[in-house]
Amino acid sequence: MSWKSTPASADRLRAKLDDEFETVAKPQGLRRSSDARRAQEAAEPAPDKDQWQRSSEQRASQPRASGQRGAARGGPRSARQSESESDAGFETASVGSDDAAADDGKQARRGPSLKMRAVGYLSRREHAREELARKLAAYAEDADEIESVLDALEKEGWLSTERFAQSLVHRRASRQGAARIVQELRQHGVDDTQVAELREQLRATEYDRALEVWKKRFDAKPQDRTVYARQARFLASRGFAHDVIRRILGEGDED
Repeated sequence: MSWKSTPASADRLRAKLDDEFETVAKPQGLRRSSDARRAQEAAEPAPDKDQWQRSSEQRASQPRASGQRGAARGGPRSARQSESESDAGFETASVGSDDAAADDGKQARRGPSLKMRAVGYLSRREHAREELARKLAAYAEDADEIESVLDALEKEGWLSTERFAQSLVHRRASRQGAARIVQELRQHGVDDTQVAELREQLRATEYDRALEVWKKRFDAKPQDRTVYARQARFLASRGFAHDVIRRILGEGDED
């Protein structure tokens, strides 16, 4: 066999040798890198156990210390804020109590105005001027204020003692006699002239009204003194005149 070879065969031989060299060199290179890394780790000093524990404790305590610092920062401020709020609340309460003690009357009168209260009463039913003044006295500072409101209500047509008197007679006439209705009109401060006129009107219908009241309560006229006295007392308690009672029940005894 001849050692001489063609250029092509020489190239193939060179490539084969290169492949074999790389195959042998790669594991050796890896081993050298691993050996160098282990040598470096061996050369470095091992960490101190106490130092490692202190570092761990320091890292663990950092969030807690931070929170404590935040609480420390917030603590005095919160305390100061609470003290300020307490002082403010105490001052407000003191001022309020002083105002209440100094002006109890005004505190009690808070709410609807005097005129609105009067209109409220009048919207329910008619009132005499004197009657309405008595109801407003608890909410007014003085009598002049009440008189001013009543004058305004009369001018505006809300208040009318004459209208009140007519309304009262209309409500009471079917159940009561003239004497009792007149007494109630006077208690409410109705003018004597108007009372006299209304009394005459009531007297004109006294007998018919008394008869209706008697019929609703009793079935027949009394047959003895006891029954007569009981029926007479009933009609008299309703305010009917004695002459009207005798006409309905009969003359009876002199007593």
